[in-house]
Amino acid sequence: MGSSLLTNSSAMTALQTLRNVSSQLATTQNRISTGMRVSTASDNAAYWSIATSMRSDNAALSAVSDSLGLSAATVDTEYTALTSVIGDKDSGLTKLQALLVEAKTAGIDRTKIQADITQIQQDMKLKANSATFNGINWLSTTATTPTTFNLVSSYSRVGGTPTIGSITVTTANYSLYTSAQGGILDTAGSTSPSIDTMSISALTDSAADQTTLDGYIAQVTAGINSVASAAANLGAVKNRLSTNTDFVKSLMDSVDRGIGQLVDADMNQESTRLSALQVQQQLGVQALSIANSSSQSILSLFR
Repeated sequence: MGSSLLTNSSAMTALQTLRNVSSQLATTQNRISTGMRVSTASDNAAYWSIATSMRSDNAALSAVSDSLGLSAATVDTEYTALTSVIGDKDSGLTKLQALLVEAKTAGIDRTKIQADITQIQQDMKLKANSATFNGINWLSTTATTPTTFNLVSSYSRVGGTPTIGSITVTTANYSLYTSAQGGILDTAGSTSPSIDTMSISALTDSAADQTTLDGYIAQVTAGINSVASAAANLGAVKNRLSTNTDFVKSLMDSVDRGIGQLVDADMNQESTRLSALQVQQQLGVQALSIANSSSQSILSLFR
């Protein structure tokens, strides 16, 4: 084809190539600046949609992790109070049991022993009343206290259906004192007062009173077993919450890695591509300049 003043095929080809290189260069620069090869739906609709859903799931898992932390703190508060109520040789039900055994000694001053028992009774009630976290108390309950608590423990989504797992805690299993006096420590027996109200100051060395003391000792022993069982149950819940917390955090990390596989840019590849495209852009500009200068040679034909 001869030289044409109106149509410069070489310049058109060079311009098209330069536009293509510039477009690729803009894409690469965007990936480098954002760190993502799929940052919008237009980059890859399928991957963007999957990544968006997975980010939503991770936000839900983060909320579950926060809830697990709150639940763990609540359970730990109740567990600490329960173990304190069980006590040791110097406090709690354990000390109370020892005092009652001591009270069976003939001729002992039971009034003085009762002074210690009263202090222990008040101390145990104080600990139960103090076992409150975020307004929740399972040891000292009222008529408005819920019968069960659901502790959020997991989140999963299959298709478009989310599932939230929870650990159900039954308040009655841990109540030491209730407004209706139906707790472990304030429930009276058929022929004996509750652990919370029992008194030995009026008892003597008579056979009948010794039998009464035996009943008190058996009642306190049963109370220790009940409170220990409640503490063991809470200990199992604590372990489960701790395991779930670790699992949720690991799951969140796995989801993050999965999202990264879908949308993150390979910076090594992009940096190499950037250098190559910059060279191609410079060569494209020079090629276009050469192609545009070819029309200048037409002027020489008219000199």
